[in-house]
Amino acid sequence: MLNWLRRRRERRTGFPAARINNRDLTALLSHVSTRGHPNLNRLRLIANAIDPLSLNIKQMGYQLARQLADALPPPTATTAQKLHLPSSLSTQAAMESAWVAHWCAELKIPVTYHRKLWELCFVLQCLYDYDMIAPGRRGLGFGCGVEPIPSYLAAHGVSVTATDLPPDHAGRSGWIDTGQHATLDAHSCMDHLVDRAVFDAQVELRFVDMNRIPPDLADYDFCWSICALEHLGSIADGLAFAENAMRCLRPGGVAVHTTEFNIRSDGPTIDNWMTVAFQRRHMEELAQRLRASGHDVSPFDFTLGSGVLDRFVDLPPYHGDLPPELADWLGPPAHLKMTIDGMIVTCIGLVIRKGGH
Repeated sequence: MLNWLRRRRERRTGFPAARINNRDLTALLSHVSTRGHPNLNRLRLIANAIDPLSLNIKQMGYQLARQLADALPPPTATTAQKLHLPSSLSTQAAMESAWVAHWCAELKIPVTYHRKLWELCFVLQCLYDYDMIAPGRRGLGFGCGVEPIPSYLAAHGVSVTATDLPPDHAGRSGWIDTGQHATLDAHSCMDHLVDRAVFDAQVELRFVDMNRIPPDLADYDFCWSICALEHLGSIADGLAFAENAMRCLRPGGVAVHTTEFNIRSDGPTIDNWMTVAFQRRHMEELAQRLRASGHDVSPFDFTLGSGVLDRFVDLPPYHGDLPPELADWLGPPAHLKMTIDGMIVTCIGLVIRKGGH
């Protein structure tokens, strides 16, 4: 790192730069001197502003999202409608739509401007579009963790196989420590959505590595995954999973997946990492491969949205990395776009119907 800084300075100035050692760098970046005085070095002054700027942006974005949510029409009795949504992105307009309001009411949660809430509603709407939420249907969920969809489906007579990472994989990835991993004893049952006896009768939990789907997971009416494709090790692995998951479905079955989407169609993206970010070219490549295999992919709508919250990009540090008092002060996160390792991302939903008869 130090040598890189030195070489960069040499390229920019044309003059040899003095070597920076660890002691010098510590002195440059420390908040205060050894005597407790403020560090007036320009680099330190710039760094001092980063956290306050981030918190200012977060607080204003979250507060605006809360005010807009409070201004939404009060919840009323709603009826699901078939919309046949395109493969699309999380937007403010979607969050303010009647279909999101309906599925939030079904899940018994308030409408808030959060992209994870959009993912839940997108999956349920797409399953409803193809008559999959009905008694006798069989559904397969990948990377389910503690999401409410298995409980909701079970309450509507669907037989569900809810899968998650094997515990040793999940432990290494931090999913257990953060409460995002399903456990055999809890089965992720949401008591406010389904009676426990019904859940136990309708839902089977299995530990499955999404990179190695067991061959006995077959003949399902539908499958889904939420925020899982990006955690399989690479972009190539995520795309391969979307293809391989089609083998789990009967002809005419439906797959619905949501994942991280880098809004820049060109330039670099994150790959070969714990969390990757797909781009438009990856989605189009996947659709081409799926269609070549005889499957139908819902047309893409890459519209980023025109609302004020579509233009709000959340910044780190995020809630899990903040001290509790700061997290409480900010309140629950509310964002449709955020940065991951410097990339601006949102959620994309993909809808695929298996070919054949």
